[in-house]
Amino acid sequence: MIDQFAPFGSREYWIIFACVVFSRAMDFLSTWIATPNLMLEANPIARKLGWKFGILLNLVLCFLFPLWPLPAVVITTTSLLVAARNLQSAWLMRSMGEINYRVWMSERLREASRGLFFFCLLGQAAFFVLLGVTLMYFSRFAVIPFGIGMGMITYAFAVALYTTLSVWRLATRRL
Repeated sequence: MIDQFAPFGSREYWIIFACVVFSRAMDFLSTWIATPNLMLEANPIARKLGWKFGILLNLVLCFLFPLWPLPAVVITTTSLLVAARNLQSAWLMRSMGEINYRVWMSERLREASRGLFFFCLLGQAAFFVLLGVTLMYFSRFAVIPFGIGMGMITYAFAVALYTTLSVWRLATRRL
C-alpha cells in the first residue's frame, strides 16, 4: 500500500536506498556532463546550491526518503527520467561549451514560433502525465507502479516548469 514505511536498516530500506542513491547520482552525473559550471541548469535552486551543497543535501535526502517508499519511488523515477533527458543533449552542450550552447539555443528560440515551442513542450509533458495517470489508476495502489506513475507526472511538471523558466531566462538575457 502507498502509506507503508520501511524501517531503517531493513532489507527493504537498503534496496530503496540503493535505488535512490543510483538515480540521484545519475541525475548529478548527467548534469555534470551537460553543464559542469551549472550555467545551463534549469532548476534555479540547484544552480544556487552549487555542486557541494547540492551533493550534501542529496546525501541527507538519500538516507531519509527510503524510510517512506512512495516518495522514494517518485524521486527515483523522476531522477532517472531527468538524467535520460540530460544525456539526450549533453554531448551537444559539452562539445559546444555552455556559453556557446546557450547562445545557439537563444538564437533557435528567437527563430522559432513561441506557440509551436510551447505546444511541443506541453504535448511532451501531457504524454508523460497520461502514462503516469494510467499507471497510477491501474496500480491498485501498489507502491511501486503507483510511485512510478506519480514520478512520471512529477517529471512532466518539472520539465514543463523548468523548461519554461529556462526559455524565459534565455529570452530576457542579452549575451
